[in-house]
Amino acid sequence: MSGFWVFVGAAALLAFIIVTIYNRIVALSQRADQAYADIDVQLRQRHDLIPNLVETVKGYASHEKETLEAVIAARNSAAAASGPAAQGQAEGVLGVALGKLFALAEAYPDLKANTNFLELQRELADVENKLAAARRFFNNAVQEFNTVILQIPGNLVAPMGGFKQRDFFEIPEIARPELEQSPNVAF
Repeated sequence: MSGFWVFVGAAALLAFIIVTIYNRIVALSQRADQAYADIDVQLRQRHDLIPNLVETVKGYASHEKETLEAVIAARNSAAAASGPAAQGQAEGVLGVALGKLFALAEAYPDLKANTNFLELQRELADVENKLAAARRFFNNAVQEFNTVILQIPGNLVAPMGGFKQRDFFEIPEIARPELEQSPNVAF
């Protein structure tokens, strides 16, 4: 009879450990979801600023149609992308296009002095800083989640819940030099 109680106690302990590990994985998954939602909010703010920025530049540099269209196309692609990998790629292309837009603005002193343009640049710089922080938080949450589901005993429990590794929000190599600098705000 005492062997029966030892077996029941061991089974209860094992069940408790499995439930505890599973709940930790769920909590980390929720944290990563919340962090991704934070990135999405910042990306939406960024995407909302871009048409206003393009319209402001268009008033001064309307003959630079190719650059302006490239920014809008990149913005639309970025807004349509889903998932960290696809969004990271699309945001990288958008960052390069915005860099070209700001470089174009350097050639127009009246545009550089326009208060609306300066305010949009300032807002975009603020959003870019918040976005960088949100990406760091998301990537940290994903790293922690991935580590738990790959290590023993999480790797034994994760398949029970259908948990799989998540992608990081990465900027493609081609866009890194342009995105590592904040937009230039000159007074």
